[in-house]
Amino acid sequence: MSPVAEGQTKGKDAKDMQEYKFTVSSSPHVRCNETIPKIMWNVVAALVPAAAFGVFYFGMNALVNIFVAIVSAVIFEYLWEKMMHKKITIQDGSAVITGLLLAMTCPPTLPWWMSIVGSFLAIVVCKQSMGGLGYNLFNPAHVGRAGLMVSWPVAMTTWTSLNGTVDAVASATPLNVLKHNGHDALLSMFGGDPMTMYQQMFIGFRNGSMGETSTVLLVLGGLYLIYKGYVNWQVPVTMIATVGILMWIVGGIPLGTGLFSGDPLFHMMAGGLVIGAFFMATDMVTAPITLKGQIIFALGCGLITVLIRLVGGYPEGVCYSILLMNALTPLIDRLVKPRVFGAVKAKGAK
Repeated sequence: MSPVAEGQTKGKDAKDMQEYKFTVSSSPHVRCNETIPKIMWNVVAALVPAAAFGVFYFGMNALVNIFVAIVSAVIFEYLWEKMMHKKITIQDGSAVITGLLLAMTCPPTLPWWMSIVGSFLAIVVCKQSMGGLGYNLFNPAHVGRAGLMVSWPVAMTTWTSLNGTVDAVASATPLNVLKHNGHDALLSMFGGDPMTMYQQMFIGFRNGSMGETSTVLLVLGGLYLIYKGYVNWQVPVTMIATVGILMWIVGGIPLGTGLFSGDPLFHMMAGGLVIGAFFMATDMVTAPITLKGQIIFALGCGLITVLIRLVGGYPEGVCYSILLMNALTPLIDRLVKPRVFGAVKAKGAK
């Protein structure tokens, strides 16, 4: 081939290659329009109805605690990031969620300054000291709540008296009454009618932490997160169903009254189970990565909750069950780690 023809051929090939040239950037290659701030503020929106009901039912002290917890959480995050010369991320909404969840899982009678202490434990001790958002092993809001429970157990177990259409029993939650006084005393709180009890607990006219009482509003908020794709429905369903089924089988009060004598519907709505199952057991940071791991996590949370409610000294167990399973999240991720695509299991390997 002559030099001229060879040059023409190479030029044509180069032109063809130019037409089919691909631009390859670094991973990840799958993109969507979801961002951390968008997800966080959607979670806040999902929590607002239940929080607003808590303010409506329990009064201004609930509003003060919610406001103080949120503001102090944001301030602590700002100050830490400022002192550590890190990027300020208070606008992403994660600190707002922590403060809001902390307030919603505490009694409405809690002194406002304790909310500040709880926010400090949640943001500085749990979240930022571990590296910030995405690096914390434990759920920050529950760490704050657990710290308050250990430090001021009386304040954390002092409740307002019920009001409205419900027979009042001062300073006692339904779970507390059931554990210490039995099922008959529990029914007497609601006029002796089981259907009235279920109705009031579903709507939210009962004693408890300021944001955990309205089952219907918490479920609606959780369904919104499932619709948005932020939550796998299997996780809250598994955790709530585990508590309900086990309590139906072995949850008769007093213990030893026989199998299949418990009240599963009551236990599925009581305490912080619903808010914990939808908004804390599904935490993207502290829960396992895979769906299989998340189901194992939810089963463990439900089992520990039942164990604490039945034989523990404390009538509620959701907070501690989630924190204990948070500690097992790395192990669960390791045990259910999916096989790398194309990888072949070595011959003879166990």
